[in-house]
Amino acid sequence: MGKQASPRSPRPPPLNVDLSFGLKDYQSRCTETVSGIDPSFGRRTLGRDYLWHKTVMLQGLKSDTVKLGASKGIYSGKRLVWLRKHVRLIVFVFGLMGSLFLLDSLMFSIVHSMNLRNGSPQRKSSELQKDERSGYVSEEKSTVLMYSRLLNLAYSALAEKEFRRYSSNFWVEPYKQASAWKPCANKSTPINQGNPTKNTGFILVSANGGLNQQRVAVCNAVAVASLLNATLVVPKFLYSNVWKDPSQYQVALILKSLIWDGKETQWKKYMKYVLISVAIVYMNVCSGWSQFGDIYQEEYFMNILKDEVNIVKDLPHHLQSLNVEAIGSLITDADIMKEAKPIEFVKTVLPLLLRNGVVHFLGFGNRLGFDPLPFKLQRLRCKCNFHALKFVPKIQQVGSLLVRRIRKYDAAQSMLDKQLLGKFMPDIPSKGNDAAKGPSKFLALHLRFEMDMVAYSLCEFGGGENERKELQAYREIHFALLVERLKKTEPVSPAKLRKLGRCPLMPEEAALVLSGLGFKRGTYIYLAGSYIYGGKSRMQPFTGLYPNLVTKEDFLTPSELAPFRNYSSQLAALDFIACATADVFAMTDSGSQLSSLVSGYRIYYGDGRAPTLRPNKKRLAAILSENDTIGWNSFEERVRKMVEEGQRVRVRGVGRSIYRQPTCPECMCKSH
Repeated sequence: MGKQASPRSPRPPPLNVDLSFGLKDYQSRCTETVSGIDPSFGRRTLGRDYLWHKTVMLQGLKSDTVKLGASKGIYSGKRLVWLRKHVRLIVFVFGLMGSLFLLDSLMFSIVHSMNLRNGSPQRKSSELQKDERSGYVSEEKSTVLMYSRLLNLAYSALAEKEFRRYSSNFWVEPYKQASAWKPCANKSTPINQGNPTKNTGFILVSANGGLNQQRVAVCNAVAVASLLNATLVVPKFLYSNVWKDPSQYQVALILKSLIWDGKETQWKKYMKYVLISVAIVYMNVCSGWSQFGDIYQEEYFMNILKDEVNIVKDLPHHLQSLNVEAIGSLITDADIMKEAKPIEFVKTVLPLLLRNGVVHFLGFGNRLGFDPLPFKLQRLRCKCNFHALKFVPKIQQVGSLLVRRIRKYDAAQSMLDKQLLGKFMPDIPSKGNDAAKGPSKFLALHLRFEMDMVAYSLCEFGGGENERKELQAYREIHFALLVERLKKTEPVSPAKLRKLGRCPLMPEEAALVLSGLGFKRGTYIYLAGSYIYGGKSRMQPFTGLYPNLVTKEDFLTPSELAPFRNYSSQLAALDFIACATADVFAMTDSGSQLSSLVSGYRIYYGDGRAPTLRPNKKRLAAILSENDTIGWNSFEERVRKMVEEGQRVRVRGVGRSIYRQPTCPECMCKSH
């Protein structure tokens, strides 16, 4: 959201343009070579520090270029005098940052030493290392059970299945129609006929959110650039505080507190910029601020899409000094409605492009709707998502190591491996070479039970008054707008929210679903996602039923993970690879971007052999409400019917995500 009071030039009145512009055949693209850098900064979108981060970000959007003339020597002299005068203070600031780094390392060493002294050194060291590397460990709490009776029944059922050597039928896709759909979004489209239309300008995009939100924003930006016949500059990714480390955020707050209010002298202004720059550098280096080229192959991306839309790495030099906010070309999510139709971009954005030659989309989360959209633009979005966005080699290489080690053998599975791992795809071994190397199947689970998800849901999870107070305190800090809105509306009870299927599934509930589907106790389960609320105590019911629960930290060495540490988006890319290439992918929240994109990827490249399990939370809540009386056979039958219904092969419905459900003529071709 943009700052509403930001001074801007008034938007130009609507031009007399044809509102069908961009909806016709593809037009010619600008081919001039350009260079430069777009120094966009990240922002905090929630909580009390939004305005501060917004100020920093917008300041970064302005040009750092200074026109030097006759006054160049005078300016340089003043700058040298100022630097000499305040060199001690500058040294102090950077010394403070170095001290914070050392303090962070010292605290870690102290905690590590304390744990080593409390019991067997070797065992405690091993447990501590695993806890730190595990994706499901956070603050320890007492174990909370909401469905103890069903859990006991599940234990007995799994033991019986082990004895009978039972195998779940959910390892395979149940509907043959799934194999009828084949990838074809990369098929070439007819070349435009008639006179080409002049390029309208340049589109900058600074996408917010995590890896998967940014992926959607990139694909939508490609479609909008084609729609408006504009040149797209390779998108930038904003720093997202959602994925930050808490200690790093505290450092940012300390730096913010050093920026005083009141009358701002030239000296104070210089010091403010120094402090903000240090904060930005610190968050960039230590908090995982990855850019497009750190995650995706830029040249490949540009080359695959070159026939549909012109893409360049930087703005032309003559546009780099423009203040896009001052000329009215900065477009925030407040200026474009969510799920906007193409005509909205033609009315709002095209006049700015024609007048100023450039527009900058700030945020750009879910701004382009799925319907109605011209066939070519819809296909272009699919081509971008499923063909143009390839992970960089270092992610592919470590992703290949991860998948091989989970599978415990080196065989390539399908087209999914080829698309995600590239040249690092495992070699296909000789026939019969796999059996002796261990289990070849694994299930990937995206368990969305992080602190922010839990707090935002307004649900209760059996933790009593302490849990309610803890979640409310978290909401007041991180979701201030939600708290204010709740004060003005009639609250919905947690019990009603659960009945409506609006509560995140607890690890306990996820384990019961997998048990009901017949997955054996020894099943290898890869856990994707962030820290689980409640830590090991919350995971205990799950690991009690399924002890072979693993994360990427269990299969990759510290040295192999070192290039990705502190880069949350790159770590999320490894989770994406593991989930997409799994024999079975299970989710607990079909609305999450990771689950949505992974399931769509598996449909597109899975050839009908990549089953995805998605529970209906409303139906599951009704089943679990009978915890005190329902028999295990009845529980199994109802859970299986619920999941099978979610696996039915359907043509994408109107308004449904093209990324989650690519089964439509724009993305895939039906063979029979």
